[in-house]
Amino acid sequence: MRLLPRLATLTLLLIGTGCMNTPPRPAAAQVEDPWLWLEDIHGAKPLEWVEQRNAETRQAFASTPEFERTRTRILEVLDSDAKIPAVTRIGDRYYNFWKDQDHPRGLWRRTTLQQYRKDKPRWETVIDLDALAKAEGRNWVWQGATCLRPANRRCLVALSPGGGDANVVREFDLSDRRFVKGGFELAEAKSDVAWIDKDRIYVATDFGPGTMTKSSYPRIVKEWKRGTPLSAATLVYEGSDDDLAVSASRDLTPGFERDFVTRALDFYTSETFVRGKDGKLVKLDVPADATIDTHREWLLVQLRDAWTLDGTTYPQGALLATKFTDFLANQDKPGKRKFTVLFEPGETTSLSAHSWTRNHLILNILDDVASRLEVLTPRSGEWRREKLGGAPALSTIEAHGIDADTSEAYFLSVSGYLAPTTLYYGVLGSADAAPIKRAPVFFDAKGMDVHQYFATSKDGTRVPYFVVARKDIKADGDTPTLLYGYGGFEVALTPMYSGGVGRSWLERGGAFAVANIRGGGEYGPRWHEAALKANRPRAYEDFAAVAADLVKRGITSRRRLGAEGGSNGGLLMGNMLTQYPELFGAIVCEVPLLDMKRYTHLSAGASWIAEYGDPDKPEEWAFIKTFSPYQNLAPGKDYPPVLFYTATSDDRVGPVQARKMAARMRELGYSNAWFYENTEGGHGAAADNRQSAFMHALAYTFLWQQLASKAAP
Repeated sequence: MRLLPRLATLTLLLIGTGCMNTPPRPAAAQVEDPWLWLEDIHGAKPLEWVEQRNAETRQAFASTPEFERTRTRILEVLDSDAKIPAVTRIGDRYYNFWKDQDHPRGLWRRTTLQQYRKDKPRWETVIDLDALAKAEGRNWVWQGATCLRPANRRCLVALSPGGGDANVVREFDLSDRRFVKGGFELAEAKSDVAWIDKDRIYVATDFGPGTMTKSSYPRIVKEWKRGTPLSAATLVYEGSDDDLAVSASRDLTPGFERDFVTRALDFYTSETFVRGKDGKLVKLDVPADATIDTHREWLLVQLRDAWTLDGTTYPQGALLATKFTDFLANQDKPGKRKFTVLFEPGETTSLSAHSWTRNHLILNILDDVASRLEVLTPRSGEWRREKLGGAPALSTIEAHGIDADTSEAYFLSVSGYLAPTTLYYGVLGSADAAPIKRAPVFFDAKGMDVHQYFATSKDGTRVPYFVVARKDIKADGDTPTLLYGYGGFEVALTPMYSGGVGRSWLERGGAFAVANIRGGGEYGPRWHEAALKANRPRAYEDFAAVAADLVKRGITSRRRLGAEGGSNGGLLMGNMLTQYPELFGAIVCEVPLLDMKRYTHLSAGASWIAEYGDPDKPEEWAFIKTFSPYQNLAPGKDYPPVLFYTATSDDRVGPVQARKMAARMRELGYSNAWFYENTEGGHGAAADNRQSAFMHALAYTFLWQQLASKAAP
């Protein structure tokens, strides 16, 4: 059971969460911003401005036969019945959420393992979201379900109106396949819920004024009993206004039931308490920035920084193990706390993830961004170590346990930029993994190849990146090349197959590159910490170094090189635009942070102070202003064409930063600054496959027009 705050797990190309009712922080002193009025997200005047910009962008890039062809081909990928349906085991069934042409909002459905192995499984619909949305007149977007083990009959289903992170929670009966009348139900809010037993849940939500943090998460968690009003729920824990969030959960593993309360201090630090039957809390004495995991008798601690305990120093990025009850009993007794090191990073290695089966631990390891797997088995006080599976070069191999309560079964997937995903099923200690699903080939990769290169950043750091291109590419700098990056929140970008990239870019003769810059997790926490706060420019220097290296190798040139990134990657794009405009021929900046002077006052910006710093502190604004694109815009620069896109319903970063950046550029006379805002879809900027296909086609059409034409800049 992973005990880091659920809120801190939302970092895969996304950052944080937020909502419109965030309590205001004291305004930072600044020159009056003439575009503040665009921060009124749903105001009539700002929305009129949005529609005018949307119309201009549609006319320029979404009104051609080539756009429609690209959109149609991307939608074919998204709606394909041949895709591998990702499943989660709940009880004896395998559940999947599925979108296609006939079900744009999606189906929550289930099948058996025997059926799942077939090319065309027989699925049973559990919830038809399109039918539900039509019946209730709500624009529901699926946000997941939490089910009560081990019976697995009752679930808490989260549904978002419009795709934002705020959602409603409703109790659902898996046997009857219907919502429970008079069951647990929460109004729309940023909520965190967890089962205690069939008649009690932990609930952290908006209980009224003063119950949400400055980051817009709950700061109060309560125990709620069935049949009583929410107002009667009893207090479990109350955090402070400056915390990120609080939550509570129960480890429901039979025979190892334990209750925990988590107080997230910021995005990377937290306090974890064990809650006794009497309600008393005992704090686990582990580093605040460590990630904790419990499984049966075991406690795992994954370190972000080195930890010295009882004379032993455990290295940054290590994974440690001990018996949970022993640690709890001895945590106040120096010399009695003993850990076994299960993983220790090397110069090029890091731990990407770990996952349990009932009696084994699977480690997903990266070595220079290439994957390998190990299986650890505790035996007589020691841990036996074995290799698991294998993968082709420059590909991603991942494995995870399917049901850690009862089974040694696991899924293993292998994917690469040119190799569609293959899914394997195996049982540790018994059957070797065998392929059960193969994703379809969506584009013609004949004659293409993948290479990994290393660029040298400004400070001498070795920065890896991947290039996917035709084998016969000429070193004449004339290949339209798209460089993608993220560089934040310890997220690693590993090789993955994308039918959309293949159809929209590679098949047309373009090259696609991915930069593994600092701020990400490719080399563990040290790679991430190297670009935190005052060191954030290291990420931008890395990306610029990769761009320059692509040109140096003759793969592309400034006029043929485009860049793309979203969310924190949108901040990266904003800095490429303002600091390194001479490197790029076009930029796509998606759902971005850009105004770093006001980001802590917009949506959930206060959540990310641990990543960027606090602009309300003069000593921190001194370095933040160096990477704040909105403040660094200037007239008379040779900025490349740029497309900003976002969504009105994005309650994480919010749409206003992209709005203001585009408006400011137009004010300064940059007619090559384009903007598009989808109405729904939240931080993903799309609520269904059709909207996703439109947004991606818009970006690819824009980039191809700018980079592939003979008149490219």
